Amino acid sequence: MDQLADILGLSKSTVSRALNGYSDISDTTRKRVEATARKMGYRPLSHAQAIRTGRVRAIAMVINSWEPDRNNPFLQDFLAGACEAASASDWTMTISTAKSEKDMLDVLGRLVEERKADGFILPRTEVDDARIHYLRELKVPFILYGRTGYGETDPQDDISWFDISGEAATHNAVTRLAHFGHHRIAYIGSDPKFNYSRLRRDGYLQGLQAAGLTMDPDLVRDGARTREEGAAEAQALMQLPNPPTAIVCATDLAALGCYPVCAELGLEIGHDVSIVGYDGIPECQYVNPGLTTFSVDSRRAGERLATLLIRQTRGEEPATLRELSDAVLIARESDGPPRLTPEALTRKINQSNDHNRGGNRL
Repeated sequence: MDQLADILGLSKSTVSRALNGYSDISDTTRKRVEATARKMGYRPLSHAQAIRTGRVRAIAMVINSWEPDRNNPFLQDFLAGACEAASASDWTMTISTAKSEKDMLDVLGRLVEERKADGFILPRTEVDDARIHYLRELKVPFILYGRTGYGETDPQDDISWFDISGEAATHNAVTRLAHFGHHRIAYIGSDPKFNYSRLRRDGYLQGLQAAGLTMDPDLVRDGARTREEGAAEAQALMQLPNPPTAIVCATDLAALGCYPVCAELGLEIGHDVSIVGYDGIPECQYVNPGLTTFSVDSRRAGERLATLLIRQTRGEEPATLRELSDAVLIARESDGPPRLTPEALTRKINQSNDHNRGGNRL
């Protein structure tokens, strides 16, 4: 501590408070002290710091292992970004899993009780999220990946969050398809218990309004979180008396589920039916045709969430730690001008249905 103070020209107490993350030390000074300490090979003893400051310099995230889309490819990049940001501040990142909603609260409580985390990243925020209520009661810092409280007249203004504007993406997807000449544009959403699902649905509806198109309730589907569920919703849409010529999906997994449905009906994606996804998972570039999607930088999301959470644990007000970013359009071959009118598309689907039924009889 004396050596650091001499080299940096700072008092010993300033160096100590900077290394221990006190909020009265500027971010510039803290980073300067931490960088010099690392060069000199200084590493804090976490258990000693915990006694002194009440912090263990660790953040945590508990993953829902029971979720149907738990293997979403975004997770690897997201965790890499969060871990890198934590390491850059000489913090650690703890990853745990929970096998049920009740177990989720039990795991959170155990990590707090055992002093294994100073704060939590909460992904996949729900409209009414039990994790938020629980951690508030425990007075433990947390940050949301997403927002919460959809439709509340009295929103929670004291919560930190980082989010991607999925509503802007679905709005832009609809206006893009309308510009191509589509008038029957459907939407396949996710589980409405999640806040993001409601927001992306709002973006779809606002996109229709901006394009001067009328909303048809038959074209709005919800509840697709997997490929199989996306396929089921696409099948229902394409069997309507007046099917859509384009589909906007709340997730890439749901969008990819549309591919085998279109293949079975003899429909060429990008010409007979246009499909647009959201997330930007790697597989989108390998399917044929490549899926047009709005890509999310998951690594950056993890980095920003970890950084903002650490700042909160150091005393910054949660309400000042909020960021909203945009998804980036990755245009590929799955969308374009409609080759068929809705009437011609209906005839083609009916012919395919008749052919498939005839084959089944044989």
